[in-house]
Amino acid sequence: MLSHIIDVLADPADGTALSGAEDFSRLVSESGHSFDVAKQGYVTLAPGAGLKHKGDDADMVTAREAYLSKSHFAPFVEAVTGAVQNALDSTVSADDVPEPALLEVGAGTGYYLSHTLDSIEGARGVGLDISPHAARHLAKCHPRVGAVIADVWDRLPLRDESINAISVVFAPRNPAEFQRVLAPGGQVIVLTPQAGHLDELRDPLGILGVEEGKVERMYNQAVGYLEQAADPVNLAYAIQLDKESIAAQVAMSPSARHISAEELAERMAALPQTMCVTAHARLDRLRAV
Repeated sequence: MLSHIIDVLADPADGTALSGAEDFSRLVSESGHSFDVAKQGYVTLAPGAGLKHKGDDADMVTAREAYLSKSHFAPFVEAVTGAVQNALDSTVSADDVPEPALLEVGAGTGYYLSHTLDSIEGARGVGLDISPHAARHLAKCHPRVGAVIADVWDRLPLRDESINAISVVFAPRNPAEFQRVLAPGGQVIVLTPQAGHLDELRDPLGILGVEEGKVERMYNQAVGYLEQAADPVNLAYAIQLDKESIAAQVAMSPSARHISAEELAERMAALPQTMCVTAHARLDRLRAV
């Protein structure tokens, strides 16, 4: 609910504080700007002419829900939640901050964020995504989540030093903005796919692989804003996927924009009923410089 996080939200154009109006059917900034809350419970906070990028479409969001609901990425979820908890334990006193504010960038349907909130008593979450289709799920994923449509490449619609921990799971990052919105001692938890991630599906389906040097680019972009806060953790484990899960995994990924439904169906038909694939990712924790 947006009322749970109104104290951390800000006008995306000028950073002034927001408050709820007309029983939170609108958010109004101190500078006089007004933002309508959708009937599904999310709000779009974008400056100027609005959003410049497109997010996941309805089919991709549906596929994401189908894939994640089978717990194939459960070890990733546990690792991210554990890292957020460790970051809070090292920087936040429950007496001083009884309701820490968490932000997930590129939160999708809220699968990771809702699990983290279930595990951290009193925490509240801002789920930020650029996709209206994802935001509809985000808004109802957890009673302590507020769903916001915004572009991570723009000024984040959050107040300075208002967020105790940021999580980024296979999503874009904005180090300068992360530094600005992090509360003193706050940390950024980043899960990045690594070479070899689900590679067993690459050749038979012709889908995209993981770009090389993703972690190195992250640290290069973070220079002057964020620095390493803990030793990185490499995660790798085997997953048994049936054809339904394989199809959902492809449909939720960028490969969905590069393979027609007809091509995918033809390639899927040649696969065995189940396949063992390997998930690979790296978990990094960063703090403001």
